[in-house]
Amino acid sequence: MQITVGPPFLTINYSSTFMVTALDGRIEQEGYLGIFADDTRFLSHYACYVDGNNWVLLRSTTTSYYAARVYLTNPEFITDDGTIAQGTLSLTISRTVEGGIHEDLDLTNYGLSQVRFNLEILLRSDFADIFEVQAHQHIRRGSITTRWDEARHELHSQYTNQDFSRSLIYQPYRYSSPPVYANGRISFAITLQPGENWHTCGNYILVEGDRRREPMSMCYEQAINTEVNREVNWRQQQWQETATELTVANEEVYRVYRQSIADISALRLYDYNTDPDTWLPAAGVPKFVSLFGRDSLIASLQTMLVHSGFALGTLKQLAGLQATVCDDWRDAQPGRILHELRNGELAHFHKIPHTPYYGAADTTPLFLIVLHETWKWSGDRSILEQYRDTALRCLDWIDNYGDLDGDGLQEYQTRSSSGIENQSWKDSGDAIVYPDGRQVKAPKALCELQGYVFDAWMRMAEVFDALDESDHSTKLRAKAAKLQGQFEAQFWCEEIGFYALALDPDKQPVQTISSNVGHCLWSGIISPQRATSVVEKLLQPQMWSGWGIRTLSSQCAGYNPFSYHRGSIWPHDNGLIALGLKRYGFATQAAQVARGVFEAASYFTSYRLPEVYAGIENTPGAFPVPYIDANVPQAWAAGSVFHLLQAILGLQADAPNNCLYVDPCLPHWLPGLRLHNLKIGNASLDLRFWQEGDSASGNSSALRTSWEVTGSTNDIAVKARAWQPWKVPNH
Repeated sequence: MQITVGPPFLTINYSSTFMVTALDGRIEQEGYLGIFADDTRFLSHYACYVDGNNWVLLRSTTTSYYAARVYLTNPEFITDDGTIAQGTLSLTISRTVEGGIHEDLDLTNYGLSQVRFNLEILLRSDFADIFEVQAHQHIRRGSITTRWDEARHELHSQYTNQDFSRSLIYQPYRYSSPPVYANGRISFAITLQPGENWHTCGNYILVEGDRRREPMSMCYEQAINTEVNREVNWRQQQWQETATELTVANEEVYRVYRQSIADISALRLYDYNTDPDTWLPAAGVPKFVSLFGRDSLIASLQTMLVHSGFALGTLKQLAGLQATVCDDWRDAQPGRILHELRNGELAHFHKIPHTPYYGAADTTPLFLIVLHETWKWSGDRSILEQYRDTALRCLDWIDNYGDLDGDGLQEYQTRSSSGIENQSWKDSGDAIVYPDGRQVKAPKALCELQGYVFDAWMRMAEVFDALDESDHSTKLRAKAAKLQGQFEAQFWCEEIGFYALALDPDKQPVQTISSNVGHCLWSGIISPQRATSVVEKLLQPQMWSGWGIRTLSSQCAGYNPFSYHRGSIWPHDNGLIALGLKRYGFATQAAQVARGVFEAASYFTSYRLPEVYAGIENTPGAFPVPYIDANVPQAWAAGSVFHLLQAILGLQADAPNNCLYVDPCLPHWLPGLRLHNLKIGNASLDLRFWQEGDSASGNSSALRTSWEVTGSTNDIAVKARAWQPWKVPNH
């Protein structure tokens, strides 16, 4: 039996506007349901009734990232004309989003006699800030007024708090029976003959000050028709035509790849577009439809394989918002790259520090890593010149503020009264624990932060070589060598045969087995002599679930497979670890991680990977369980697929030297694939990879992977070369 796991809600989104409803189309005030834009919930309650009775759900789904449809039927109910049997009427609710929300309501009478009833729509707006929605605690600061415009048949709800104002306009039209408004409900008096249909459109217009977000002026069937709805579909088609295409016999891999391409496109924030090839991804729906430093940077790294547009947009936006002064409220220091930018009421009145907030210890070195990787894939030296000064400020921040006590290691500790306790990718408050489950207090030096900085220094040394600034290069390589020596001396724990998760405030190693150390493989800071021990630990049953590597060992007292960071599985985490495994020559293990994530994806509706899923064991009859509040779609979950394929194929770009390196090792479950329109520098490549040997045996060691270039535009050399850890000067 094919088990399919889907989220218990419908989500549609376009740029920074999105709508989340229950499967029957209803919206309750609890949870992340509603219509949202720019961190404000414009609609907090929606229900549709037939003579005061709830409709019965038949089936619903999202038919596109921007469209959803709900099929309903009536319960048995009594009218003046008699009893209407259940199933006599059908109601189809169809919704599309672009700017605002367009809704179609379609009724049909499948009975043998005339029916008369009232179709009622209940709408309420709380205009809550997204942070209050997340905390389930809404404080009313301003006032809400609601009025019915009798002449225009429109419902206007407006929230005002001093100079902060938001409005929702519900605008029904194309109806045959006019609406009336009473007792908080919009009602239509409906009379339907046998077989007769009734239709109305409804626009949800979102108003933010002088900005008015209006939906598409077309019904559902037109909106999802590529030939009619040219704007939305053209942008999606443009992305799919320019992105690298995958042809593969493995249906599971193909479907996950195609869904990830669609999800990345769906998360594009059009408000930040500066030109057709410079984009910015939102982190995820519903919680993180905003500029998010870490997520945007990692998604940019992931999508190098398919298109560099997100990297170019991310670099531009983050460089423009680089901190210039010290501001403890926002955890800002000169040179720091932001963590999160918000635009809701709480940010407007500085009730939260996200204006923007800079409390992330990893975004600054990640910015440097993305800058280098963008250059390696594009070959464009002007990118280095454009962001040279930004990069120097990042390097200064690492030295002067990332190292809190001057010991050469990176630590973090919030200065803000509303700051984030954990300023790494595992940023939940309870994520960093000792083996006995106790919380590690700040300041704390996480292992992956040392790896990110090491990697950033080595990459920037290459950058300054290209800019003919050898003084910078020499200093950076020397600092990297020193950091690697410190990392080995202070993080390696002989007792457990693994590196420490972190150093605590007393600089004592936190000997917790976690996935963080896998990021150190990706960064190349780990000693090759100790890599085998690390890999064995990561793939032992305490860490390996069968559907991926857990964030925390099941033997840790703080382990909870259903938590956010203490035993769950994150696809992006596994993608980075797979690259690290490949870097140290563990190709078979990298393919094992990829297989686990791909298999997990096959259980999720539409093969869409959620942000995070439970670390429960893959046993007969079990299935992956998404985290209860997981973002779906989510940028770096979708992007993890590209990292997993990059690890299997060993792709390393060197566009400045007009070269692409490959080191493929196809597992038995992936006997062949083709990449079309792979862009590196000014060239576009078609590559074919296939197995030679006995794939039926399931023995990967008996297989050899061959490859060839089947097409290219412009000359570029494609060479075989294994990925290696960084080589640093003696220290």
